[in-house]
Amino acid sequence: MALDPTDGFVPSNAVADLDDLPIFTIERVELQFSIAADFVAAQVSNNVIILALSNGRILRIDLNRPEDIDDIDLPRKTSDVGVIRRMFLDPTASHLLICTATGENYYLHSQSRQPRPLGRLRGVSIESVAWNPSLPTASTREILIGASDGNIYEAFIETSTEFYKKEIKHLKNLHRLPDGPITGLWVDSLKDNSDMRRIMIGTQSRLFHLTGRIGHGHDGSGSVYTKLFEAEQPVVHELSRTTPGAASALSVSPDSPDSDPYNDKTPERAYAWLTSQGVFHGKLLNAPVDANLGTRVFSDSKMLPKTQIITPEGSGRRRSPAEMIDAIALTQWHILSLIGGRVVATNRLTGQMVSEHDVLDPGQRAVGFSVDIQKNTFWLFTSDKIFEIVVRDEDRNIWEIMTKLQQFEPALQHARTQTQRETVAAAYGDHLSSKGHWNQAAVIYGRSNKPFEDIALRIIDNNQPDALRQFLLTKLATTKKSAIMQRMMLASWLVEVFMTKLNSLEDTIVTQAELSESLSPAESQKLLSAVRKEYQEFINKYKNDLDRKTVYDVISSHGREEELLYFANAVNDYNYELAYWVQRERWSAVLNVLKKQTDPDVFYRYSSVLMTHVPQELVEILMRHADLKPRNLIPALLEYNRTYSGGPHSQNQAIRYLNYVVYQLNSKDAAVHNTLVSIYASHSSKDESGLLAYLQAQGEEPRYDPDFALRLCIQHHRTLSCVHIYTSMGQYLQAVDLALSHNEVELAAVIADRPMSNPQLRKRLWLAVARKVISQSNGIKTAIDFLKRCDLLRIEDLIPFFPDFVVIDDFKEEICGALEDYSRNIDNLKKEMDESSQTATNIKVDIAALDHRYAIVEPGEKCYTCGLPLLSRQFFVFPCQHSFHSECLGKKVLEQAGIGKSDRIRALQMQIHKGVVAGAKREAVVAELDSLVAAACILCSDFAIKRIDEPFVTKDDRPEEWAL
Repeated sequence: MALDPTDGFVPSNAVADLDDLPIFTIERVELQFSIAADFVAAQVSNNVIILALSNGRILRIDLNRPEDIDDIDLPRKTSDVGVIRRMFLDPTASHLLICTATGENYYLHSQSRQPRPLGRLRGVSIESVAWNPSLPTASTREILIGASDGNIYEAFIETSTEFYKKEIKHLKNLHRLPDGPITGLWVDSLKDNSDMRRIMIGTQSRLFHLTGRIGHGHDGSGSVYTKLFEAEQPVVHELSRTTPGAASALSVSPDSPDSDPYNDKTPERAYAWLTSQGVFHGKLLNAPVDANLGTRVFSDSKMLPKTQIITPEGSGRRRSPAEMIDAIALTQWHILSLIGGRVVATNRLTGQMVSEHDVLDPGQRAVGFSVDIQKNTFWLFTSDKIFEIVVRDEDRNIWEIMTKLQQFEPALQHARTQTQRETVAAAYGDHLSSKGHWNQAAVIYGRSNKPFEDIALRIIDNNQPDALRQFLLTKLATTKKSAIMQRMMLASWLVEVFMTKLNSLEDTIVTQAELSESLSPAESQKLLSAVRKEYQEFINKYKNDLDRKTVYDVISSHGREEELLYFANAVNDYNYELAYWVQRERWSAVLNVLKKQTDPDVFYRYSSVLMTHVPQELVEILMRHADLKPRNLIPALLEYNRTYSGGPHSQNQAIRYLNYVVYQLNSKDAAVHNTLVSIYASHSSKDESGLLAYLQAQGEEPRYDPDFALRLCIQHHRTLSCVHIYTSMGQYLQAVDLALSHNEVELAAVIADRPMSNPQLRKRLWLAVARKVISQSNGIKTAIDFLKRCDLLRIEDLIPFFPDFVVIDDFKEEICGALEDYSRNIDNLKKEMDESSQTATNIKVDIAALDHRYAIVEPGEKCYTCGLPLLSRQFFVFPCQHSFHSECLGKKVLEQAGIGKSDRIRALQMQIHKGVVAGAKREAVVAELDSLVAAACILCSDFAIKRIDEPFVTKDDRPEEWAL
């Protein structure tokens, strides 16, 4: 047996445009298997179809694998238990209750193929079942069962493989209603899976809504619903009259197609109660969870009359009194009604028929509807056919319907396209404005597609400035980023609106008048703060859409200083803000703005005016920014110094900043150093300590220009500084002359000692000092004692400087001392001459002894180059006792000699070997060759020094000989 699923499903992506197709179509599912009996009951859940046949067989078909069909038989024959009357399948398709005509009830788990009889429910004619909201799969947990006699049971059923263990773990009769059969039951959780439960109970004439907290059972050991039934009173909706024998049922809408199955939040559902009068339907509200929830549910519900469903207006169908609604099913937005052999779909919002389908043939019997609550599919079963009611884009027109019903908030939620949302917003805005809710209407209007001019003029004509502000804000937020001009115009208009509102509120506060009957000045103050905060949020959010010049002009025209500066600060226009405060000479405000800046140009631009008015505070700020270029601040510093009143150096802020730059930042900029020298030199004080300390700190490589500094110091009579500069420039004569010209003898003496490497210059300097000292000295003795500090001066150098009338007795001791020194020097020179003469005699003796010099060569001594016996051939012996063969020595000398010397040695060797010369000439050639080759030892003379870069171990040596 197999089920062909191709006719039962129409993929949504197979339709080009769903708006061109009807919402509901009924398609027959072709059965690819033969059956020997009619369908008597059917259920669909979680893509699983359960079919009950009149012969007692049960077919279980998984639509995901339609070729696999489970064929299940009841434990007893149909003749014993009767035909299957009803089946109840939970939403997960895990639990199935089977009810027969004789009151026998069976339980079948999805993992089993053998239904188990429910002995404790024998004789109970089950009419309805409310499954556990948590949808367990291993067991049913606590479920509610409604019987035909009005009893409501709580049961806990679990599958068992042990024959002695009963399936029903717990069973309790909770309540009995005298109304007759319990035609509908529903249980769901409130407050997101808490212990709060809602129970809906339907009978022929009454519908009950019960809300409360359940008790705590322990895996079926006790009842959990007893507490709720005993403690809570239900809210009842009762029909005034009923028709005996009319069908009654309770249906609940399935899960939304776009719902998240893993979200624990309670979904919003609708319900429908089929009665003899029609269909009573509404929303299953989830809040507020209290005793009045049922009242709200029933008050928001409405009755759809049976006549409107069976014979809707405009259908042209004649009403037949015999026609009844046999069954209903609830989709998200529609009610499906089975009326005779046709299926009618009615929109539950409008009560209008959407579609009508003749499905059953004459004489054919319908088994009923079944809804897959999880998969959102809808099925109709007859005695021998299966139909799927395919729903396509069911909510396509819901937004429009809700708009006509003035349910604007839900309409906005269900509008899909931008055009739809704008259309709903336009209608919503009209509705709110007609009620006088202009502020709310303005926000909605901002999202609509109504002409901007019409809305703005309408708001202005009704004198609603707050609504105008809200409208413009909303319109600006919804305008595309690419519409630059539109956004700029809206934003600029909003600035004007904000300024007008702020001025109005301030006027109200100042005049102590009430803005309206319900608004006091205190409330106006609170509103003023709120509007000002709203303005600031607007500026921060839309500052890029504002033209600076326009905003400055608008705000300035209203005299709003705080708002003007807030905008300038928001757009980082610090130049405007600083210029504003500078123009008003608000120096503290200027400094507060400047403290927040990091742009160097701002400091350069305003440094001049700030150095004039708040120099100390400005310098403190400048010293926090090491990245500034001090060169660009020099004009401001010089201008400040020009107007400085002449206080001490420590209070001069220009000097303070330049010292920071020089000593802390180690600036090498000559302009900075020259500026500091200029300010020091031009100071009105005669104190040179600051300038001199700076010059001394510069050392031998000063950063300032010495010529420039010297001119300034000469111009401003900074003697000590000039002397220091002359000295640093190496012009000692000028330095000493300048110091002496200002009677700075001690300073001149210090400078005279500077050129230690030039004794002549030093003596010249000291002579200049001596002339000054002698000329100013009151006593010859004192002058001579002072001049003894120099070791180069002699008494004869000083005599020309003394006056002619000075008698020799005044410095007789010095002259005697000088003569004694000369005598000692003469004796020393004489002694040195005698020693030199003796040394010359000794040298002559040594030279004469050279002709008789010899060296002893031992018999086994070897050549230091080749290592062979030295006496085997001609050799040379040096005074250092190194000896070499003549050929070995000649080869080494050739390797290290220059080009000219090596060429000469080769030429002499060639003459000797070829016998070109003979006799005395040959002896002369040999002597010349010996003098070239044996001029020095190759191991301990200049030859060895030239070979210092050669390695000790060469490629010809064996490494092991040098191993440590």
